[in-house]
Amino acid sequence: MQEMIERYILELIRRSTPRRTAWNLEKVREGKDVAWNYIDGCMLTALLAMTEITGDDRYAAFVEQVGDSFVREDGSIDTFKPEGQALDDYNEGRILFPMYARTENEKYRKAADMLYRCLMEQPRTAEGNFWHKKIYPDQVWLDGTYMALPFLAMYRDTFGDGEIRDILEQLRVVRKRMRDPATGLYYHGYDASRKAFWADPETGLSRNFWLRAIGWYALALTDLTEIIPKGMEERDELAETLRDLMESISAFADPKTGMYWQVVDKAGQEGNYLETSGSAMVACAMLKGARLGVLDDTFREKGRKTFEGIVDGHLKIRDGMIGLDNICLVAGLGPENNRRRDGSYEYYISEPVVSNDAKGSAPFVLCYTEIRRLDM
Repeated sequence: MQEMIERYILELIRRSTPRRTAWNLEKVREGKDVAWNYIDGCMLTALLAMTEITGDDRYAAFVEQVGDSFVREDGSIDTFKPEGQALDDYNEGRILFPMYARTENEKYRKAADMLYRCLMEQPRTAEGNFWHKKIYPDQVWLDGTYMALPFLAMYRDTFGDGEIRDILEQLRVVRKRMRDPATGLYYHGYDASRKAFWADPETGLSRNFWLRAIGWYALALTDLTEIIPKGMEERDELAETLRDLMESISAFADPKTGMYWQVVDKAGQEGNYLETSGSAMVACAMLKGARLGVLDDTFREKGRKTFEGIVDGHLKIRDGMIGLDNICLVAGLGPENNRRRDGSYEYYISEPVVSNDAKGSAPFVLCYTEIRRLDM
C-alpha cells in the first residue's frame, strides 16, 4: 500500500507545473492556469507533510517552485485579489511559514504580513465572524474555518502577532449557531442576516449536513489544537469541541467501510454515496486528534478503518495510472444568482463526482502521513 500511495502522489507532481496542477480539476476542465487558491493550497500543505514524514525532498521542492512562481520579492502575490474578500484565498498562505523557515527568504514573510493585513480587514458578522466572501454577506460557512483560522494561528505562532481569543470566539459562534443538538452534526452554512434564499428564516441555517463541510471544520479544529500550545485554556476548549464532533459523526460511519455519506445523516437514501474527500478529512482528524492526545485510542482505529476503506474501495489503477475516485468536485450555497445551490439533499447529490481533485487527494495524503506517524 505504501509504495502505491507514494507512487500516486509523485505521479500527480510529475503531471503538474506551478501554474497547471493535475489535481486542480476545476481549472483542468476549463483548460486554464491556476491562480492563488485553496485547492492547490490543500495539496501543497499535504506535500510538505510528505517531506516531513518521509524525508523525501521532492514533495517540498514542488511547493517551493509554486512559492517562487507566485510570491514576488516585495511580498505581493500574483493573482491574489484582496478585493474579493474570499476566505478561500488565505488557505494557500499556510505554505508561507514553512517556506520562510526553509529558505529564510524575506519575501515569504512579507507575503504573510500582507495576507494577515488583508484578513484583518475582512468584513464580519455582528458576532465577530468573518464573512465567507464579499459576495456572501453575513454568511458563515464551515469551510471558512479551515481556510482562514489556522492561517491566523500560524501567523501568531511564527511572528507573534494576533490573538488566539479572536479565533476561539469565532469558533464559539460556529458551535452555538451551527451545531444540531439532536445529532451533534453541523450545518454547512449560517446566514446571520437570515436573508439568503437558502437560509431558514428563523435560524439562518442551511438545510443539510454536507460531509466535506464538516470535514473542513474537523481539520481546522485538529490543526488549531496542534498549533496552540499545550496548557492554554483555549486549546482545552478546542479539544472538547473536537471530541464532541468526532463522537457525533462516528455514529454515522458506514459499518463495512468506515466511510461517510455525502449527506451525512441520510445513509442509503437514493442518490447518496460514500464520499472520499470528507471521509478522508474525518479520518485524518481522528488520527491526528489521537496522536495529539486529545482523542482516545478508539479514534485511532476508527480513522485507520476509514482510511483503509478509501484505499480498498476507491484507489484504483486504470491504464497504468493510479486514481482516487468518488470525490465531490464542488458544492456551495448560492449566491443569489445561482439558486440551484440551495442546500437541499437533491442539490448535494447532483454535483459532479470526479477522481484526483485535490479536495480529496490532499486530505487523503494528509491521512496517509498520519498513518505513517502511527507506524514510526
